[in-house]
Amino acid sequence: MDANCYVNGAWTPTTNRFDVLDPATGSVVGTAADAGPETATAAIAAAHVAFESWAATPAQDRGAAMRRISAALLDDIDRIADLIVAEQGKPRGQALFEVRYATQWLDWFAEEGRRAYGEIIPTHVPGKRLHVQLKPLGVAVAITPWNFPVAMIARKLAPALAAGCTIVVKPAEQTPLSPTALFEAIERAGLPPGVCNLVTAAEPEPIAAALLEDPRVRKITFTGSTEVGKLLVRASATNLARVSLELGGQAPFIVFDDADLDAAVAGVLASKFQVNGQSCLCANRVFVQDAVADDFTARLTGAVERLRVGQGTEDGVDIGPLIDARGYEKVAAHVADAVALGATIATGGSRVDALTGGYFFAPTVLTGCTDAMRCTSEETFGPVTPVLTFNDEDEVVRRANASRYGLAAYLYTRDLGRALRTSERLEFGMVGVNDPMPASPTAPFGGFKESGLGREGGHDGLEAFLEKKLVSFVA
Repeated sequence: MDANCYVNGAWTPTTNRFDVLDPATGSVVGTAADAGPETATAAIAAAHVAFESWAATPAQDRGAAMRRISAALLDDIDRIADLIVAEQGKPRGQALFEVRYATQWLDWFAEEGRRAYGEIIPTHVPGKRLHVQLKPLGVAVAITPWNFPVAMIARKLAPALAAGCTIVVKPAEQTPLSPTALFEAIERAGLPPGVCNLVTAAEPEPIAAALLEDPRVRKITFTGSTEVGKLLVRASATNLARVSLELGGQAPFIVFDDADLDAAVAGVLASKFQVNGQSCLCANRVFVQDAVADDFTARLTGAVERLRVGQGTEDGVDIGPLIDARGYEKVAAHVADAVALGATIATGGSRVDALTGGYFFAPTVLTGCTDAMRCTSEETFGPVTPVLTFNDEDEVVRRANASRYGLAAYLYTRDLGRALRTSERLEFGMVGVNDPMPASPTAPFGGFKESGLGREGGHDGLEAFLEKKLVSFVA
């Protein structure tokens, strides 16, 4: 597939192009437009011109357009899933799930846009009335990652459109093809020119200033690393654009001695190995209470050994490749560091030799881990499960919170009091109690500390694209 930029309702080629590689084979699966600053500026200009009429479009009509995008995605779900597999590597079942998940965000915010209510505030001054109106911010720029190349765009595009904002999307350079398919769905849905714009580039730096420092940009929304997020905050200061950031995670997964161990093992598999561990939400540290540590670890190791590694196009595959060489090298370095510091490899721990040409790392369980290892103190972003043990509730909460990240945490217990106490004390934006997948379009999604700013999902997600205006009447 060849991908171009989508600017002002038209597919726009660029002079330069770049290859898109399959991480499972290293082969070229398509090419994409390598946009420069002039294309980024043109996209912002188009969004700026389109903003006034889109903001004035009734919320129910904006919602109808979003439902048309959702329907167009489902009509093309098989092709889009194939593109996700080809450029991202995840198994096809996960790719199909991602497209459906993307439509959930569009469908929910299509209705939530109707509920951008204002307020009438009582005043102590006779004859004065204070009306608070909610107004769309303006042009939004969304910078999205490669691990969920369609769903992450939908998660930002849906509330922006529902609020009445126009948007410019810059997807990850590793995965521009499936976002292009999403914008083909937007084109088929018949949105006005300039409302949604797509700019692809081989490297983000050459177009960063054009996207982030243009005074017409009033909102920046980003999902990615904490380090890049901090750079975006600095760039946003030029024009004081509003910023939403969903950044890194280092999720603790706590298994208490009264937990249903089979359910906890299934929870680790669902959390840790979705997208091959390449998710900010995935379990990065598995804490198991001493009394059940051996039993749980044996069950987990057996379950991980049964996971099938292979190309995402093959039936029955659970684990695909890592995204690229840099991702593979980081995972390998984390495992080597853990072993050097005393950890034991219960299973996995190395490249899958039978699969050549791609970045396949065997699903791994490490035992005897400590808080000082890289795999427990940094975000691994790969299929590595370090198992640590703990004695009591106070200890595990203290160790779980000893991180600069605070995105997601998980705990398994059948004790309601323990579940309430622990979930309240954990310093994380989302806590799954016996639930490995707490994220939902209907609820706030975001983290504490260096895991981000603001929230996506729920009414908070809509409000992130709205500004409050006070109108004071004297009559």
